[in-house]
Amino acid sequence: MIFFLFNLLLATAWVTVTGSASLHNLVLGVLLGALALVIIRESFGGKARIPRFLPVFSLAALFLKELSLSAWKVTVTVLSPDMKLKPGIFAFPLTVTSDFEITLLANLITLTPGTLSVDVSTDRRTLYVHALDCSDPEATRRDIANGFERKIMEAFR
Repeated sequence: MIFFLFNLLLATAWVTVTGSASLHNLVLGVLLGALALVIIRESFGGKARIPRFLPVFSLAALFLKELSLSAWKVTVTVLSPDMKLKPGIFAFPLTVTSDFEITLLANLITLTPGTLSVDVSTDRRTLYVHALDCSDPEATRRDIANGFERKIMEAFR
């Protein structure tokens, strides 16, 4: 967790120094910050975190892909004249267990257009998700489990 906070700080410093807050520049700052932290960690006797960096990068790439696809689907749905929607809330059984993993999954779902994390059960085994189109909740559950949840477990376990 501390790695990510320092990386965020370094990326913010990069954006401040360059004077450009574009998405490309921010991504470059995150990558440079991660590389710098890997190099510094090794020089202080720690292990390099390159193996974990790749799954985190893969999770970020998946999020950007899902963000683009869902934004397009929501746009097409909203602009269509007949808007055949079945909004609803479905229960998603959680495989992730830590507070960090559950929070990250809930936030990734919420940041994706057309879905919103509503609540987590008290036993932390179920996440309730509102979907703009809940006509096939089983497919949506499968997409979340095989996408975000699997990538989170690969990156943070």
